[in-house]
Amino acid sequence: MRNDQEVAAYIGLDWGDQRHAIQMQPAAGGPVERLELDQRPDVLHAWVAQLRQRFRGRPVGIALEQRKGAVIHALMMYEFLVLYPVNPKAVARYREVFAPSGAKDDPTDAALLLDLLCAHRDKLRPWTPDTVEARTLGLLCEQRRKLVHHRVAVTNRLTSVLKQYFPQALDWVGTLASRQGCDFVRTWPTLAAVQRVRPATVRRFYHQHNCRRATVVTRRLEQIATAVPLTTDPAIIDPLRLVVETYATQLQTLLQAIETFDNQIATVFASHPDHDLFASFPGAGPVCAPRLAAAFGTDRTRWEAATELQAHAGIAPVTERSGKACWVHHRLACPKFLKQTFHEYADQSIRFSAWARAYYDQQRGRGNDHHAALRALAFKWMRILFRCWQDRTPYDEATYLDALRRRGSALVKDLA
Repeated sequence: MRNDQEVAAYIGLDWGDQRHAIQMQPAAGGPVERLELDQRPDVLHAWVAQLRQRFRGRPVGIALEQRKGAVIHALMMYEFLVLYPVNPKAVARYREVFAPSGAKDDPTDAALLLDLLCAHRDKLRPWTPDTVEARTLGLLCEQRRKLVHHRVAVTNRLTSVLKQYFPQALDWVGTLASRQGCDFVRTWPTLAAVQRVRPATVRRFYHQHNCRRATVVTRRLEQIATAVPLTTDPAIIDPLRLVVETYATQLQTLLQAIETFDNQIATVFASHPDHDLFASFPGAGPVCAPRLAAAFGTDRTRWEAATELQAHAGIAPVTERSGKACWVHHRLACPKFLKQTFHEYADQSIRFSAWARAYYDQQRGRGNDHHAALRALAFKWMRILFRCWQDRTPYDEATYLDALRRRGSALVKDLA
């Protein structure tokens, strides 16, 4: 829907875990209507049905502090509702104008959202859902990343516990966050347990887990035979052994879940209309390419220029000026997963793209730390990604290098 199209009513909705505060102003005029709804699907859908009947299916604008979640998942089903997600930080700043004390209440926030929508609708961007396939891919990628975070956390906890009574296991399991690592500590959660079994049994375990290098296996068997326990106190070993078995089971489940997500993402991404485009970028691979596709979506009218996406994703720096002072810093208020997507892709690209590596080294040579250099590189990549996305043209490294030479870029000298 265009932002200049007339709406029949304006609504500010402050969603809550138990109840939703709502304030509505009909476009035809009249007093502001206030009500509260229970957080129940039947109540919410009944209220939307009343809106449709009352305003005869004409567009109704709703401002709310949510871009995803239960409420917006329910409201996006109705084509006559025009949703305006407002950044919670923007609402908080707006609230401070009228309540410097910091006082907060749900009906007050609903009134502020209504006021923002009525007075500044031309500055708000209506939310338009992407295709089902694109939204599916986006949610799969985001949830997979959360599972990876959880895997890292469980791995760190498991490592910490092993160091307290069985540190040698960390040298014998290979990669702890792997099927071999989980099976090892579940089978032999203590040093005494692994030393009780025959060397042939341990050797067979490694072979079954595709660890077949003779020198590695022999060295580990020799270390197992001569290892000295850190402690023999059963008051320490027995409780921690149970903790290790618990964490190892959780970690094994997470590894299986991530593999399931990877397979599902690969299936959905294979049928994506821009599959070849995003798969063409160096270093994108099976993880970053679907995330890049989900970040851009399929609606080419969503962003008018790359600068809009760079600012929205938090990759573009923020400049603050006051008098003679000027301070440039990276954005903190931004969609974290989206920012992480471009940041992590930039990190991968320096391993596969010559100019990306040269640019990263150039930034480090200027005194920028690793993450600042990656943000600068991501800023350049987003312009290239945006152009390829708009033109529906896969990326070609040789073409970009030719463009750098024509412009006389300093990167060409570094590449030479």
